[in-house]
Amino acid sequence: MVRQGDILLVLVDAAAVLGARAVPREGDSVVIAHGEATGHRHRIVSRDAELCALGAERFLRVRAPVDLLHEEHASIGLRPGVYKIVRQREYVPRSGPREHID
Repeated sequence: MVRQGDILLVLVDAAAVLGARAVPREGDSVVIAHGEATGHRHRIVSRDAELCALGAERFLRVRAPVDLLHEEHASIGLRPGVYKIVRQREYVPRSGPREHID
């Protein structure tokens, strides 16, 4: 597993992306996620990486070593393989009336 900020990449079997469709690149980059507040991007600038979609799930297919980049985090080297992309969110408890127990 690889984590960069709120992005978690989990190495999976290549069969996980059978039937997946390629997601278009943004210019010269494969963009895994856009920052919610800053507009920064988790991205890879390489033709050796491809973003794929299978339903609502996203996968990253890496054919040769690449670097995962982000303006606020150190770059991370990724080895070849298929990674499931998990966007981690901060847990916010449900708000509402609380039951009082004595």
